[in-house]
Amino acid sequence: MKEPLVHAAAKVIQTLPRERISQIAGTLADQVWPGWLGRRIVAAYQRAYNVDLQDCPEREWSSFDAFFTRELRPGARPIAPGDDLAVSPADGRLDEFGIVTPERTFLVKGRPYRVGELLGAESSATAYGGGAACVVYLSPRDYHRVHAPVGGRVRLVRSIAGDFFPVNEMGIRYVPELFVRNRRVTIELETELADGVKARVAVIMVVAMIVGRITVKSVRGNDVPVGEHFPNEIVNKGDEIGTFHLGSTAVVVFDRHWAGRWQAELGAIRLGDPLLRRRP
Repeated sequence: MKEPLVHAAAKVIQTLPRERISQIAGTLADQVWPGWLGRRIVAAYQRAYNVDLQDCPEREWSSFDAFFTRELRPGARPIAPGDDLAVSPADGRLDEFGIVTPERTFLVKGRPYRVGELLGAESSATAYGGGAACVVYLSPRDYHRVHAPVGGRVRLVRSIAGDFFPVNEMGIRYVPELFVRNRRVTIELETELADGVKARVAVIMVVAMIVGRITVKSVRGNDVPVGEHFPNEIVNKGDEIGTFHLGSTAVVVFDRHWAGRWQAELGAIRLGDPLLRRRP
């Protein structure tokens, strides 16, 4: 799309009732469909977005949401081993990675984001100064369950109300502070490192336009209620922790104890691929 058209489209989106559109899309996605209709919709979607279903154990889904949040067969995504190695939490595209400054800001496409705003609490940001962060974009073709990049304890789930702007290139370019304006759910993990140090890693699930809802394994419900939840649940690296019901973006933030060397390059990445190796 040429630049003037992109700009015009962005302006139109800003005038739309984005929350209402997202609610309607989510409701429609939950509707149970006849088998013949489901097969046709899945086939059309598969062609449109080049969706690879070979790693899925199922071939029939009861609704669009069931198809979109489809599971993978066991072992389809090997989890890179190593207590000092964090892995990608999802299939998608690694769009950005870098450091969190001592002032607790992180650049996304050249724009600074305050980590406290991403997390939904400035008080939580102190732990992440001097750490690292990255952005994984989940396109319509991707598997949309999110997994733990490291093993540890789910110490906090924070659900934050917000808008529903697109999180694609257009949204990033034309919506100031996009990731802190959109609705998001923060999942904070506490992990004990080999040298006994307790470190934190946060996975921030950011919704987009037409994303119906987010569910989190350790919080009961059809969506994560706005506010703070304290599951205190233990997860292993690679365990499922949340699901996007329609697609979006995951921002992963590591505290300074996880500062180290990136193991991935910008571009396509899959769940379980090496992401960040901690500096000894």
